[in-house]
Amino acid sequence: MNDEMRVQSIDVRLYTIPTEEPEADGTLEWDSTSIVVVLPLLQNGIHGLGYAVGDLSTATVARDALADVVIGLDVSDTAACWEAMVRRIRNFGRPGIASMAIAAVDIALWDTKARALDLPLHRLLGPIRDAVPIYGSGGFTTYTERDLCAQLAGWVEQGIPRVKMKIGKDRGSSWETDLNRVRAARKAIGDDAELFVDANGAYGRKQALRLGNLYAEEFGVTWFEEPVTSDDLDGLAALRDALPLEVTAGEYGYHLEYFRTMLASGSVDVLQADIGRCAGLTEWLRIAATCAAYKTPFSAHCGPSIHVHAATVPPNLRHIEYFHDHVRADHLLFDGVLEPHEGALRPADDRPGLGLALKGKYAETFRVA
Repeated sequence: MNDEMRVQSIDVRLYTIPTEEPEADGTLEWDSTSIVVVLPLLQNGIHGLGYAVGDLSTATVARDALADVVIGLDVSDTAACWEAMVRRIRNFGRPGIASMAIAAVDIALWDTKARALDLPLHRLLGPIRDAVPIYGSGGFTTYTERDLCAQLAGWVEQGIPRVKMKIGKDRGSSWETDLNRVRAARKAIGDDAELFVDANGAYGRKQALRLGNLYAEEFGVTWFEEPVTSDDLDGLAALRDALPLEVTAGEYGYHLEYFRTMLASGSVDVLQADIGRCAGLTEWLRIAATCAAYKTPFSAHCGPSIHVHAATVPPNLRHIEYFHDHVRADHLLFDGVLEPHEGALRPADDRPGLGLALKGKYAETFRVA
């Protein structure tokens, strides 16, 4: 073991970014986004940075349960560090908070390893593409129709040829409003841009079938995310068979077995996975490989800054979700955040690791723990 590459300490911080206004989708309302930032330090003085969306409980698990098990380990052995964290949380339960905490630490360790080798993370991983397509994502159910159209059309004008909006307002009970909003969105973005919709599991099966056909036939929608809850694999599979658009899900997966089950049940046309939920880069790449074995396209859920390097690797990667709240939080907390160009993000080759740095005193204004 190279002593200089040993992890000397782990600093865990929590930042909370208020939204510009209250936001909602079909099944949840929120007014802030919290980010767990993990800052490893190596014996040789190299600092790293990683993060995942979470809350105080996520940060507490990272600090009190995970930091001690990776301190003293060689950061070159990222898989060994990951296994040590998974063993540590055995009695906590793998899905949920524990996996999100592992994700924050795992991403930070990969970043630190790349910095120690003076390599951008995607070069360490071995990319097959230099740029990754994105789709603009927001269109919250709390937006006025005017704000919805302005946001989606704005992304299209920036050169992002695919955009996604939230539907399922009031848990699906306001479906007529959904139809009016989708109609307005199509008019605003024109006929050439792709339009995606995301119900966040708000609809029932029959409702999703009826509305899904309308979205596809009348408004040219090509992507229907979580038309029913992602726990209803049979319902997703039935809708996938019946609808002319792509049925997608997977953002709430926390471990490899969840995704294997979803793939084996034939529930999705495109599988989504969130690197900040599924225990980090180490597991995310395994999920991508499993998805490839099922000949299924793969899409990165939210967090473009923590996905972009990893997303250069899988051959079956479709795109990254360029999610409004996470993009905004990244710009408020970090320097080095990438800007889209021609509908894609291109990881920087002139900065090691993720290429990010905390904004110092400005970021501290959002720090809560």
